[in-house]
Amino acid sequence: MKKIIAGAAFGIAALSIATSAAAQVSVEDAIKFRQAGYAFMSWNMGKIKAQVIDGQPYNQDQVAAAANAIAAIANSGMGALYPAGSDTGTGFRATKVKPEFFQNMPDVGQLAGNFNTAANELAAAAATGDQGAIRAAFGKVGETCKACHDKYRAK
Repeated sequence: MKKIIAGAAFGIAALSIATSAAAQVSVEDAIKFRQAGYAFMSWNMGKIKAQVIDGQPYNQDQVAAAANAIAAIANSGMGALYPAGSDTGTGFRATKVKPEFFQNMPDVGQLAGNFNTAANELAAAAATGDQGAIRAAFGKVGETCKACHDKYRAK
């Protein structure tokens, strides 16, 4: 329970602190930067999935590097890339964030905290090389992505 509360508090704090940094970036650039971050995380999730879930040849160094990249982006202050007004606009493509995202910041903060925690756990599991632990942690990261997408990402 304490871990959940701490994660939610961290997520809310990260979003709050990051909001002041958002003034330095145009809305269109913020959308581009977050799209790039999510695309890079997706690419790295694909590398882990291929090796740990789909049975392609396993390379611990590649899996650990991919997990570390995901954790680094998750902990980079992505909340700064959601300035007011960025529920509309185009980065590399039209944004898919729903307006409800900006109306439910405590929930968004908890979801962000859950994602950060899961990403960090994936990086820790990948460092061990234990494919079972990596598989479980990978699933948790996917669950946290889905939880946010189901609520706040347009189809």
